[in-house]
Amino acid sequence: MSHAAIIDWLKAAGSADGVESLTRYGIPNDDACGVPMGVMKKKAKALGIRHDTALALWREGIYEARTMAVFLADPERLTSAEADAWCADFDNWAICDTACFSLVDRTPYAWDKVHHWAPDAREFVRRAGFALIWSLSVHDKAAGDDRFIDTFDLIRHAATDDRPLVKKAVDMALRATGKRNKALNTASIALATELAEQDDKIAKWIGNHAVRELQSDKVQGRLKG
Repeated sequence: MSHAAIIDWLKAAGSADGVESLTRYGIPNDDACGVPMGVMKKKAKALGIRHDTALALWREGIYEARTMAVFLADPERLTSAEADAWCADFDNWAICDTACFSLVDRTPYAWDKVHHWAPDAREFVRRAGFALIWSLSVHDKAAGDDRFIDTFDLIRHAATDDRPLVKKAVDMALRATGKRNKALNTASIALATELAEQDDKIAKWIGNHAVRELQSDKVQGRLKG
């Protein structure tokens, strides 16, 4: 199935209601077909890895075409430069997070991208850095605790960023790290407490939010289990 055929399929599978619904989730719909995420995932699973097709789909600039590109791309073939180029194209939280959770976190350079993207001033590039920490905390079972501890300075630096989509990603990265195991829970609570004690309102919010969840009976009970 060529990339042109996939574009035709997306246009046929979409709807005006689907396009309109994107705005409710803060996703720009100027270049969108309105295809539900579940429908795209099912189609991508049936198609399998098609890396060259994925590269062509990304260049179309259509929201759903880029989503399909993420699902069809080969993490072993996506080059570091291509990942940087795609990241620079991110223009909404959905494609940013989908790319991090379904593709970039499986590349051999995923941890390098954390440290390359998180300090970047661009909104969605920075969000991608923290979305990767969040994703890797779930998917990288082999990563040692030091990998996550090494991201704490990134969290400290970005904890005063008042852009909502960055703030939420930093918050999620810290909370996800603290739910990985008991040692990281203790370390993350210490960092969250440090942030909660700052005068900056964004850092204080992130810190307090993380402390509440990471010290909760639910999280502590799961970690003991």
